[in-house]
Amino acid sequence: MALTFFGKDPNSKLEDCPSVFVDDATADLVFQGWKADEATEAECRQVGSIPDTEAVVRIPARMAPLIRKALDDAEERARVL
Repeated sequence: MALTFFGKDPNSKLEDCPSVFVDDATADLVFQGWKADEATEAECRQVGSIPDTEAVVRIPARMAPLIRKALDDAEERARVL
C-alpha cells in the first residue's frame, strides 16, 4: 500500500501531529488525528456505535485547506478506478 501525503497540522510540531493522506490504490482518505475524548465519543454514540475496527479522531479546522486538496485528489482518482 502506498499513501500520498497532503500535509500536517500547520500549528503542530513536526512529529506526532494530525495529518491527511490519500490511498494510492483505493483513493480512500486516511487521517491521523488526536484521539477523541470520552465526551466526544459519547456524543458520537448518540447516532450509532463505534465498532472496535473504527476510531473517532479530531482534526483541527485549520487543516481544511489540506483536506480540500486531498478530497479533490481522491475524487479525481476515484473517477479513474
